[in-house]
Amino acid sequence: MSSRKQRKHRVLMMNAAALLALLGVFATGVEAVTLDECIQAALRESPDALVALERVQAAGAMIRQAESAFYPRLNVGANWARTDNPPQAFMMSLNQRTLNMADPAFNPNEPDDTENVRLTAGAQWRLFDGKRLLQRMMSRYGKDAAEEQYQAVRNELVYQVIHGYYRVLQAQDNVRVQQETVESLDESLRVANERFNAGSVVKTDVLNLEVSLAQAREDLIRAKNGVRLSVAALNMIIGRDLVDAEGLPSSAHPKVQPPPAEELDGVDGRPEYRAVQLAAQIKRKAYVKAMRAYYPEFNAFGSYDWDSDTFSDFEDSYMVGVMASWDVFTGFQRPAHIAQAKAEWRGAAAEVDKVRNQLTMDLKQAYIKASEAYERMGVSDKSLQSAEEALRITSEQYRQGAADITILLTAQVGLTATQMRNVSAHYDYIIASANIQRARGQLAGLY
Repeated sequence: MSSRKQRKHRVLMMNAAALLALLGVFATGVEAVTLDECIQAALRESPDALVALERVQAAGAMIRQAESAFYPRLNVGANWARTDNPPQAFMMSLNQRTLNMADPAFNPNEPDDTENVRLTAGAQWRLFDGKRLLQRMMSRYGKDAAEEQYQAVRNELVYQVIHGYYRVLQAQDNVRVQQETVESLDESLRVANERFNAGSVVKTDVLNLEVSLAQAREDLIRAKNGVRLSVAALNMIIGRDLVDAEGLPSSAHPKVQPPPAEELDGVDGRPEYRAVQLAAQIKRKAYVKAMRAYYPEFNAFGSYDWDSDTFSDFEDSYMVGVMASWDVFTGFQRPAHIAQAKAEWRGAAAEVDKVRNQLTMDLKQAYIKASEAYERMGVSDKSLQSAEEALRITSEQYRQGAADITILLTAQVGLTATQMRNVSAHYDYIIASANIQRARGQLAGLY
């Protein structure tokens, strides 16, 4: 294995291990719904996954339809007829071996009413047409493309579940932050009331803290509602109501690793890219198939018949043969069809380059977002420590009368905002790391 391939392999393994670490959820109880359970349920029950899977099945059926052209077609039939039409009556009697032209009463122009029962078995077999092999290849490419599209749906679905799951945990963390804010303000209000009763602060301190506490309680209500909305969004992705707010593990920040080094050649592994390449192959084969419309067709046929006028004493006969046909002129339909097929092939080839560029940009953006989220996470961790210490010092100063209410409320607001940013940065990085795996087309392979 070359050094470049070894490096790519190590990076791939590192990315996979990092993602598995990120996807680990520290459950608080055995009844908690894990991320893996959510993903498995979505892959089984999501309408998007089921639709894509049925398309694979349909593409497989198209292969069998194309292969049926290589087999003979067999048919059986039966009919009864009664006529006094001279040619038809003549032929019926002839097939029944009852025609007697020496009979003095024989008059081919005035036949009696004649009945005939015919049983027949026939076969047709196309020997050559120049198109069957191409049609079968196109069908196989179509099935391969449908399977790649199915993997693309799975890859995207796993990412959407990861995204939704961690957004629920983030919403739970937001509730925790708001609860801590309510408790902190409630304690500050208690201190303010004590100082007001002692005559060391004015009534406005108490009123300002009551207003801030009321606002914090409103924010807590919105945060709790955000959990319910996040759970509803996750269940919609899964395809059924699997998760509820009480059935998730407690939110926690898993240990994370720095984002992997940027490698933009990973788009070759995207199922979307392989699918569009196969679509271009189908269009190429369609062009070759259109060119072969100038080829002749050869068919073999045969039949075996039984004729009688009384449902018994059948007389049998057979016919076999080979037929060739060749469309010499079709009103310029074939050249127009060939030109259309060629243009569609060239368009599909250009689409391959377009999709590759789009997927490369998607992967580059995933790396950039992960790097940004990682840096934000480091900054917010440091600022959180500062904000916590600032509130602690300010609260103590206010308790001792060394700080006024404005400084205390400013410190509290600053801490709450910093906590919210910290929570957002941590979960943004977890989701961004999973997004790199999605952009490389690797998430579906983990499940």
